Amino acid sequence: MNAKHPSVSRREFLATTSAALLAGSAAATKSTAADSAGAPKLAINGGEKAVKVAVKRARRWGDLERERLNAMLEQDSLFYWKGPQTTLALERYKKIYPLKYAHTCTSGTAALHIAVIAAGIGPGDEVITSPITDIGTVIGVIYQQGVPVFADLGACTFTLDPADVERRITPKTKAIIAVHLCGNPCYLNALKAIADKHNLILIEDCCQAWGAKYRGKPIGTVGHIACWSLQDTKHITTGDGGVVASNDERFGPILQKCGDKGADRLKGGGFQMFATNYRMNEPTAAVLAAQLERLEGFASKRAMLGNLLTEKIAGIPGIRPHQVHPEDRCVYWFYFMRFKTEAFRCNRAEFVKALAAEGVSCSAGYISVPLHREPVFQKHAFFAGHWPVREMGLTTMDFTKHQTPEVEAILQNGIRFTIHEGMTEEYILGAAEAVRKVAKHYAV
Repeated sequence: MNAKHPSVSRREFLATTSAALLAGSAAATKSTAADSAGAPKLAINGGEKAVKVAVKRARRWGDLERERLNAMLEQDSLFYWKGPQTTLALERYKKIYPLKYAHTCTSGTAALHIAVIAAGIGPGDEVITSPITDIGTVIGVIYQQGVPVFADLGACTFTLDPADVERRITPKTKAIIAVHLCGNPCYLNALKAIADKHNLILIEDCCQAWGAKYRGKPIGTVGHIACWSLQDTKHITTGDGGVVASNDERFGPILQKCGDKGADRLKGGGFQMFATNYRMNEPTAAVLAAQLERLEGFASKRAMLGNLLTEKIAGIPGIRPHQVHPEDRCVYWFYFMRFKTEAFRCNRAEFVKALAAEGVSCSAGYISVPLHREPVFQKHAFFAGHWPVREMGLTTMDFTKHQTPEVEAILQNGIRFTIHEGMTEEYILGAAEAVRKVAKHYAV
């Protein structure tokens, strides 16, 4: 017999062990109860919602638009050239965006195509841009037989990483299209310096960024050409429509021709260049003129709400808020935050489902894959199944091998929050509380 380990009977061992297990179980139950008492139950599990107010989209048009449309109905012509609605729309636009040359058109895609035509993009010319964007950003590049080159993005700005842009420049690079994704201004000074250094043209894609400001100045005023969309989901809208503008004497004077079949309506002289028809009509311009009167109210409200959300979720472990430079104004076409998978006992889909149950308007991710992973890019099948510039040896671009690792990560762990001018501070405070609540519940 060992004095240090006295023998016990089987009955005594079982009784002692059972008592210890019961005591441990009781302690664990008590601990769990205490944790539950300290953290509100998730709404998805029957708890009270963090968001206590209903959200309703504010009416985006009314008497202002009706006034302009009624005036338009008194006109003898609905054609854009010298039309009173187009003239007024451009006057109001230039009060917001001090750009000498501006041209209305049928869509943001059209505005970007006009910009690419004006920039002189031709067969084999490379244009560096964002892989998280609508395909409209590069449709014009491809139609002009140019080659989109997709650069990586900042981890939480979701805008072009200037260092990666510069790494991707080749002798064939002709332009950069800076996408102000989510309404967050790109690092324009850095991108403009790169463009100037390499003799490139900087085009600003402002389609998601009506009212945004870069270092206190309206976006669109730093690059050589700027483009806006008026599609139905944008900050201001005409259903569909666009504006393209420039202060640069190389490009500004030809914007109208590039969107009007190559016709110079000031000088005449026949068709000196080739372009398609992207003209906006007078009824659309009438709505634009009215919507521009609403822009500052919409933009400032979204900026305030998005910044408030950042303030209230900052510091939550595992959550990376939308990053905006303190001197810029982001207008949050949507709010994007990142979710650190390793910090939680759930995946992104479960986290988003729990947030939605709390009353938050949100979704997992944005676009499903980077643009170059879409089937048409993977197949290089832009024109009846072909890509002439590749088949002719004018480019060696192979989108099946194109890599943008930060973009891949953003799309895998990003969470999109709806932000619009109809929301209130109370809603945002509730949404922030929901993020805090769900993050605490699932924290590792």
